[in-house]
Amino acid sequence: MEHLPIAKQGFVSIAVLGALFLASALAGWQFVAAASLLATGLVVNFFRDPERTVPADPSAVVAPADGKIIFIGKVVEDRFIHRETLKISIFMNVFNVHVNRVPFSGEITNIHYEKGKFLAANLDKASRDNEHNAVVLRVASGDVMAFVQIAGLIARRIDCWVKPGDRVERGERFGMIRFGSRVDLYVPPTWRLAVATGQHVKAGESIVCYSGNDPRDESPGSPGN
Repeated sequence: MEHLPIAKQGFVSIAVLGALFLASALAGWQFVAAASLLATGLVVNFFRDPERTVPADPSAVVAPADGKIIFIGKVVEDRFIHRETLKISIFMNVFNVHVNRVPFSGEITNIHYEKGKFLAANLDKASRDNEHNAVVLRVASGDVMAFVQIAGLIARRIDCWVKPGDRVERGERFGMIRFGSRVDLYVPPTWRLAVATGQHVKAGESIVCYSGNDPRDESPGSPGN
């Protein structure tokens, strides 16, 4: 069956609001009808799930979420993979597509969910303090990466549709966060960055970095030069 352009998680909400609109319209309750129609449109927009074109380059790492890149930098990730990483943070506002996609093919080795606060997702401390769900992935080269779904000020639910042991493909849907949030991506620090802070990206389609060593990290005296 062809994939529907709306995530199934939104079907109930859309049906309820649609029924309210029809009932109020038939009853002549113009204000309620207008409000429910607007609400239906907003919910349909939020749960939209368009197809994406995954890059052909096998080394390309794609964005796990739609939104704006708000942080790029090398950090020590001490909770899930316990090593220095390149961190890329993507902020999702309520108008972005909220279905999350796998950034690179591999095997899921661990999933770590933790309850927490609901601070504004664009704050630095939201990465650690907010409710979050981390997916740890081992790729064919043996490198380990993690992508972390983080609840925001409005977001109150994180959905994750994969489990440890699953083999996943780049661009595959793996979950969603409801109503404004953030996804942090942690990759090996030598992988080649392909985006800049402030850039807008699309999940499963926009390339954020490339696997493998960045040539700029290789000194002139390194083997092979």
